[in-house]
Amino acid sequence: MRGVGEVLLLLGAGWVLLAAVGVLRFDDVYARMHAATKATTLGLLLVLGGAATQLAGEDAAKLALVGVLVFLTAPIGAHLIGRAVHRAPGDVRIRIDTVDELRDAETIES
Repeated sequence: MRGVGEVLLLLGAGWVLLAAVGVLRFDDVYARMHAATKATTLGLLLVLGGAATQLAGEDAAKLALVGVLVFLTAPIGAHLIGRAVHRAPGDVRIRIDTVDELRDAETIES
């Protein structure tokens, strides 16, 4: 059982790492939101499953409760963020790796 737990921990950690890379690399706010919620939830569930195999009884039940709560709340949070972005007035900043400091500055005519 110990080997299964270690494999689940490694898979979960790798999945969370891929989710973090997706948040940084995706251009669209909806794609970043998708990577931040779906992949992270799966990675966390794998990590919790790996940790639960190493523990027994009440501690494993607590980890299962954490997994259920994250599984229920992450999609709801993503839905609310997506709805807020969709309803936001004006343009939503799409790219996170570029900053346009002069966007709101007045242009100087020569």
